[in-house]
Amino acid sequence: MKTSDFNFELPENLIANQPFFPKEETKMLVYKNDEILDCKIINLIDFLQEGDVLVFNDAKVIKAKLSAKISRNQAILDFNLDQEDEGIWNALCRPAKKVKQGDILEIAPNFSAEVLQKNDDGFIKIKFNCNFSELQKNLDKFGSIPLPPYIKREEKNSQDQTNYQTIYAKNGVAVAAPTAGLHFTQKIFDLLEQKKVKKAFVTLNVGAGTFLPVRSDNINEHKMHNEFFSISKETAEIINSAKKLGKKIVAVGTTSLRALESSCNSEGFIEANSRRTDIFIYPPYSFKSVDVLMTNFHLPKSTLFMLICAFVGKNEGFRIYDYAIRENYRFYSYGDSSLLFKK
Repeated sequence: MKTSDFNFELPENLIANQPFFPKEETKMLVYKNDEILDCKIINLIDFLQEGDVLVFNDAKVIKAKLSAKISRNQAILDFNLDQEDEGIWNALCRPAKKVKQGDILEIAPNFSAEVLQKNDDGFIKIKFNCNFSELQKNLDKFGSIPLPPYIKREEKNSQDQTNYQTIYAKNGVAVAAPTAGLHFTQKIFDLLEQKKVKKAFVTLNVGAGTFLPVRSDNINEHKMHNEFFSISKETAEIINSAKKLGKKIVAVGTTSLRALESSCNSEGFIEANSRRTDIFIYPPYSFKSVDVLMTNFHLPKSTLFMLICAFVGKNEGFRIYDYAIRENYRFYSYGDSSLLFKK
């Protein structure tokens, strides 16, 4: 398959720059049994039964967007931290052409990073001049929330720190939010509890690579970014017990789905795991762990839209998105939601 096979026309005005409030009233497209329904987030419980399991990604977004000066040439650049491995961070850097290996990125007095390696895709490897505990304090002081580049607005919004974080964020160092979870409020959680729908949590550190376009025409040649994830024994037991009883497993977001699909055995049962995954899901793909996917609307030619087409079928994926565009559903991180039952 080719990347162009997953292209569609998306009006720019449908990319949401702000979240919708109240969150419970956010639009939610439901696709079930070949039928498309217009619903709202508050209607989620109507499609769930006692014992079903919602699987959330509890990764916490850090203030990963930083600006720095290169002492060598006084160039100013911006970079988003991506993934950390034993003190070495990947960062998506703009403009990357001004950076060289060995450069010192001066972020603030006594806060800097050395460029250890430069790649061709805009990523650099850096090492900060402080330990992890000090780095966390410096990020809180000098960093900002790394909103996706598709959200374009002139003014800064001080509410992004709250709006771009799920209410259950707890673990990890994500640099992008698991945005399907942004719709959930305590009111929705209370309704789920009343209906005895179970919750389970995984952690997948969403990286800046999720924003990168697919540059190769042949999707088989695309190098998927890798991200660290962790699934506890408790979460695996909750999911596997529900599966044995024939209950539905609902992945809240593509990141939760990718973690689950990376950790299930041939029978579809989840194994506790902590490692990195670069799983790339596109048609045809046989899903083993998840029955329903709750996710926002994604951009054309993106790996996420390819995943949607694998989940519901390519033709149905385009039918759903054509409908969403006609009905003015809001796209991307701050946009509306969809609840997709597996084809």
